[in-house]
Amino acid sequence: MFPLRRGVLTAVRINHCRFFSASQNNWNARKGLVLGVYEKKGEDSSLHLTEAAAGLDSAMSGKLSELLKISGPPLKKGKNRIFYGLHEDFPCVAVVGLGKNNAGVCGSENWDTCKENIRAAVSAGCRLLQDLEVSHVEVDSCGDAQSAAEGAVLGLFQYDQLKTKKKTKVTTQLYGSADLVGWEKGILYGEGQNLARLLMEAPANHITPTVFADTIEERMAPYAKQVRVHKRSPAWIEEQQMGAFLSVSKGSEEPPVFLELHYNGCPDNKQAPLLLVGKGITFDSGGISLKPSSGMDAMRADMGGAATVCASIVTAAALKLPINIIGLAPLCENMPSGKANKPGDVVRAKNGKTIQVDNTDAEGRLILADALCYAHTFNPRAIVNAATLTGAMDVALGSAAAGVFTNSDWLWEQLHKASVVTGDRVWRMPLYQHYTRQVTDSQLADLNNVGKYSRSGGACTAAAFLKEFVTVPHWAHLDIAGVMINKDEIPYLRKGMSGRPTRTLVEFAAGLANQG
Repeated sequence: MFPLRRGVLTAVRINHCRFFSASQNNWNARKGLVLGVYEKKGEDSSLHLTEAAAGLDSAMSGKLSELLKISGPPLKKGKNRIFYGLHEDFPCVAVVGLGKNNAGVCGSENWDTCKENIRAAVSAGCRLLQDLEVSHVEVDSCGDAQSAAEGAVLGLFQYDQLKTKKKTKVTTQLYGSADLVGWEKGILYGEGQNLARLLMEAPANHITPTVFADTIEERMAPYAKQVRVHKRSPAWIEEQQMGAFLSVSKGSEEPPVFLELHYNGCPDNKQAPLLLVGKGITFDSGGISLKPSSGMDAMRADMGGAATVCASIVTAAALKLPINIIGLAPLCENMPSGKANKPGDVVRAKNGKTIQVDNTDAEGRLILADALCYAHTFNPRAIVNAATLTGAMDVALGSAAAGVFTNSDWLWEQLHKASVVTGDRVWRMPLYQHYTRQVTDSQLADLNNVGKYSRSGGACTAAAFLKEFVTVPHWAHLDIAGVMINKDEIPYLRKGMSGRPTRTLVEFAAGLANQG
């Protein structure tokens, strides 16, 4: 293995040590504390501290509340204030604004406002202390230990593995609450998303199809009793007659890998598995239909579907969810060369359908077509695929939510319910025959890989194309192109690749597990 690639695997090992979440104390390091405070109610002039903050304030004879009153206006949602020398155990105390304490599920926003406020506030407090080079932070649960842990872990993540100067590594610990179960759950949810962020952010010469598969295999190793990992070779892919997948991969010198994960968490081995399928283009140049050079570097994350799917299965194993899950990730690069697909070429998918490839930059649907066909061989309970599939999805919804195209009202309800809890939202999109007719009208083959009217409804025609390879009654396609990158929209994520919607996939799987 090349030294650079070995570095990526080392980075993953380091991340597994929970620099962002270890619960042990480091008494020789600088310590900090994050506490929450709610907004005032109407004309009420009294402070509304969280239970943990009120406990500390009481132990200090009201010193905290006094300082909050004289140091400036009342803290609003998202604002914070830091105090030094307030408590002998904590040289630095960050107090963060949580907004209103009666917030809950908001129908118009489609999320739990209280949970989102906690994630954002705790994240801001932890990052403030990290900037002060505080290496151990204790965190107020703010009434929801899981959300607080998610905010801490997600907020402290920084991809700096390849930089000489790195951010201070911070360990975190729950403060003033007995809800260790919720805290640990939040840690695992956050670390799962951070694994996806790590894979998506790493340069494409570090995360090739082979290195991606090796990384996931290593992360699955601690759960070997419940997990099987198969890294399928090009020869196996040919035996499976995955002509669409192979047609994309042949343009690159990097060999393709078909990654197959089996997590058996249910005591009943006869339980039908949940199938998760992720698009795994580790770099997308567009092929012969070459993308513009501006922004092409971001296409290192075009395997975001595979990253979020695999990370969610790693998390499910860590949580010991009582459910059977199979994950499939066709991994390859989309590159221009003398062997690459040419516009107008016709390829044959695993189910025998022929596809006219009019745009080689619409490659994700080609590799997913074969993966979806293979998914049916496991008689699944449901199939959910995730892919950074179309720029049209970004145009439609931006980064507010991932688009969901599904043939199942039940499956939509499960995904939507999960997204309300995690705050990583989804929104249902149309899957009309109107769009199917646009991809089945092909001059040379059964299907065309682009819609008849080119850019019109691009996300919808891509979903309609995938539907041609689905026969199960419960299938959903998540187009996550719009949520791939975080600029500043999600306050508890730093700028960069987002790892969304990993936590929603985990919560969705947990919901199915509870249903039995």
